[in-house]
Amino acid sequence: MLKRILRKMGIIIGISVAVLLLVGLIFLYTSPEFGARPTSDQEILFKTTNHYENGKFINLGYVDMQMSVQNFGKMLIGYLNQQQKTIPKRPLKVENIIASDLINYHGSTRMFWFGHSTFLLQIQTKNILIDPMFGAVPAPHPMLGTKRFSEHLPITIEHLPHIDAVIISHDHYDHLDYGSIIKLKDKVDHFYTPLGVGAHLESWGIPKHQIHELDWWQETQFENLTFACTPAQHFSGRGLTDKGKTLWSSWVIKSNNDNIFFSGDSGYGPHFKTIGDKYGPFDFAMIECGQYNTLWHEIHMYPEETAQAAIDVKAKHMMPIHWGAFKLAMHSWTEPVERLEEAAKTLQLDVITPRIGAPILLENTTENTQKWWK
Repeated sequence: MLKRILRKMGIIIGISVAVLLLVGLIFLYTSPEFGARPTSDQEILFKTTNHYENGKFINLGYVDMQMSVQNFGKMLIGYLNQQQKTIPKRPLKVENIIASDLINYHGSTRMFWFGHSTFLLQIQTKNILIDPMFGAVPAPHPMLGTKRFSEHLPITIEHLPHIDAVIISHDHYDHLDYGSIIKLKDKVDHFYTPLGVGAHLESWGIPKHQIHELDWWQETQFENLTFACTPAQHFSGRGLTDKGKTLWSSWVIKSNNDNIFFSGDSGYGPHFKTIGDKYGPFDFAMIECGQYNTLWHEIHMYPEETAQAAIDVKAKHMMPIHWGAFKLAMHSWTEPVERLEEAAKTLQLDVITPRIGAPILLENTTENTQKWWK
């Protein structure tokens, strides 16, 4: 009798696992969230770069995330366990942005932070979105990630003004969000991405002529602005088998009056000093500070390294990003900015910490230094 019951239980468990695997595979191969891979013609072009080998992009110095099966298990256990203070006790308050205040803006350069790495930049009468992630969960499905720390954003996509350009650093879900792109695509003129990322956009209905892919150290003119695609130390991929198929990058945005640096995601490396020597000094730098761990230190900086990176790129003012919106690591949600502030004191670094949604005026950044997270 017991053997019969155990046999039935085994059959039920086996069928359940098989069904889950089948559902997972169907989702993986049919959901538009995963985007598309670059074409074979694009891959031929990629081979002409010095950071593409064996069908994948690589970091300078061959730096890679060393994630063994054992370390992956540690990461999974750590992420699923209930750690204290990894998310705020209550939803974060954000400053609302009034749609009419954004239309036909002709003032000095200003920015609005939406948490994590998403910005609206208004510069030289242009509206530019950087890594537009407006979704609630940074994952291909809501069940696969934790929710945003705030209940709402400062402004919805529907109320944003016409967007002249979108700049994307890489194809991870917390930077390139399918749902956001679908809502944005009819109000955006141009998309600027690292090599290969345009394949995702094309699969989501963006016309090819609106997509501009750049390699590291390539520059392009966008009317009266210069965009430069610069290195980062990270990786890419949206599925199980596409790691390194598209490039990742940082960006330089330069006008006649302002010079801005956006780090994207990156581990600490000599590329920051090289960028500073070539394009610095920068009036303002947004640099990754958050979602780090010893298990993936190669591709995400500790806060002390964030401070040093700001020194390396010769930033007059810097802002920590990649925090304040999602739980993607096991540290407390305020640890990144608190550790950065301590490091900044030693390095005499000017750090600004605006509340989500507050206007950041580049000509007067002192108004944006407050400890709102406390």
